Amino acid sequence: MYKVHFLMYLFISILSGCASVPSFKSDGAQTPSKRSGGYYLDDGPGDHPPQDIDAIPDAIPKIEPLNARANQPYIALDTKYTPMTSFYPYKEKGVASWYGKRYHGKKTSIGEYYDMYGMTGAHTTLPIPCYVRVTSVENGKSIIVKVNDRGPFKKDRIIDLSFAAAFKLRLSDKGSGPVEVELIDARQFTAVKKMPDVSGEKEKSTIISQSKSTDAITLSEPIYIQAGAFKNEKNADYLLKKLTQMKLENIPQLKKQFSQDFFHVMIGPFNSKDEANTIADLIKAKIKISIFIINKELN
Repeated sequence: MYKVHFLMYLFISILSGCASVPSFKSDGAQTPSKRSGGYYLDDGPGDHPPQDIDAIPDAIPKIEPLNARANQPYIALDTKYTPMTSFYPYKEKGVASWYGKRYHGKKTSIGEYYDMYGMTGAHTTLPIPCYVRVTSVENGKSIIVKVNDRGPFKKDRIIDLSFAAAFKLRLSDKGSGPVEVELIDARQFTAVKKMPDVSGEKEKSTIISQSKSTDAITLSEPIYIQAGAFKNEKNADYLLKKLTQMKLENIPQLKKQFSQDFFHVMIGPFNSKDEANTIADLIKAKIKISIFIINKELN
């Protein structure tokens, strides 16, 4: 379902003597209070949450096909939304909110059942399913969630989190809070997996890639770097200026392209993925940006 999230959040006035004060363990971990603020009417954290929500693991990015129906343009609360249909760098700051028992067990936009104690989220335009890193601007805590639903549709919100995700960021008692959301390219995501050594030695940590051979960028096709994507054209121009001032050697054309409602900063084409990665590493060493390597030019 499209979770037409009428979350016109009712921020409950906390009177003297009735304040809901979150309790903290000695290690700084928070335990959920029974009366959290900032959620809507019959929503809330549930009556029997897990004992250690902080121990719930983050979502692990993996390559998944995009849901055709859930990535079509749609209208919610008289506003038209055009979801992204491909992956390119996305990083944005804004306000995160959360939803809980009111939607627990109901289907999300891609048909999965919502679990308020899972690590998931909802976004209006990111391609779904996808994975994002959400970082609290206030305390620096960071989590990874799977985006599998649409929302929130309140204009000052950029992402809706599951209760567990909000709890781990220490947003659950407040109802909302400032965050930074960054899209993760699952093709470039790596994980450490414990592999037993057949020779009888101790287990070794082996870095394995989530990328499949069918998803790999073939060297027969031109390769590009997407250094950024912005709603505001001035931000794209600023990044172009910064990249030009770096005076990198052997760098191909820098250009700005408009596609799918975003201004993209592109570098390329490159002759090989290794060449693109070398330039990308040089840029990331000087500018803190997310870079995607792609094998096609934007339309």
